[in-house]
Amino acid sequence: MKISSRGEYALRALICLGGNDTKVTSIAEISEKTLVPINYLEQLLLQLKRNGYVQSKRGVNGGYKLSREPEEINIGEVIRNLEGPLAPMGCVSITSYESCPLEGTCLLKPLWALVRDTVAELLDNTTLKDLLERKI
Repeated sequence: MKISSRGEYALRALICLGGNDTKVTSIAEISEKTLVPINYLEQLLLQLKRNGYVQSKRGVNGGYKLSREPEEINIGEVIRNLEGPLAPMGCVSITSYESCPLEGTCLLKPLWALVRDTVAELLDNTTLKDLLERKI
């Protein structure tokens, strides 16, 4: 598993919005605080909106705000929605399993499964509120 700029920037945007409580924040302000280019940020916010993490408001005072409380936004869920499976290799993926020619004899499979489980446990037990409160 590798977190791309998409996942990194989306989490930055969620942190920015989470730090503004219920205030609507403009794309320009989010871009300035997160250092994410506006054009890319627009795409990410649209995806976050489709996934139910943010809502938008149109108009002069428009922008975005969280559509859930920070404690209801699970980081593992966000990453899976944006990046796909957490498994480092397809042979240990729970949701996107890929068979391997060494199936049954591969000595690496238990290691990859442990990596998957460790990463999943950490991300699944972390919320946006945890990040905002610097508990991680």
